[in-house]
Amino acid sequence: MRLGIVACDILKKEIEYLVADDPDFVKKEYLEFSLHVYPDEMKSKIVEVIDDVKKDVDGILIGYAVCQALENFTDELDIPAMMIEGVDCIEAVLGPEEYKNEKKICTGTWFSTPGWAEIGKEGIIKELHLNELEDQGYSADFFLDVVFDSYSRCLYVDTGVDSDGSYRELSEKFADELGFKHECRKGSISNIEKAISGLKKLVSEKT
Repeated sequence: MRLGIVACDILKKEIEYLVADDPDFVKKEYLEFSLHVYPDEMKSKIVEVIDDVKKDVDGILIGYAVCQALENFTDELDIPAMMIEGVDCIEAVLGPEEYKNEKKICTGTWFSTPGWAEIGKEGIIKELHLNELEDQGYSADFFLDVVFDSYSRCLYVDTGVDSDGSYRELSEKFADELGFKHECRKGSISNIEKAISGLKKLVSEKT
């Protein structure tokens, strides 16, 4: 079978960890993380990329959770496709109960994964378009402090792809820059594995 991937680059490390040596995946497209700020535009962009990829594959792994705009998304597609379970990328690697529990521990938690840790402070500034304020003479850091005023903890979710601890260090750096307490815990890529195996089963049943 010939499979494709259309995914958010936040989950690229975890997905590639699982499929890098898998010959079934012949086409991969990773989209900019900041698309989720505008859910409707994100969905349109994903559809656009899927329309390009589907010409060359039998099925597509949609490397997204629901992310506000993708409820029942695969039902709208005319090619076998599978998404990752979860309301967002954090629930995808923590599971709903653990995600809920961590929010109870500290409501002001910024959840960090290897992908988010790599993006760091500058990536968040870009996501929120605070860099555009700098062009108008305003400090991006000032508005970043306002945005994160209710946050006090950065929780790094180790998904098993951080072999040398470099992403954890970047997460610690982000927490230090924002003045957050930094903590770590284990996550899981089982939901991504489940989506991959589900896609292969779906495609095999249709061929």
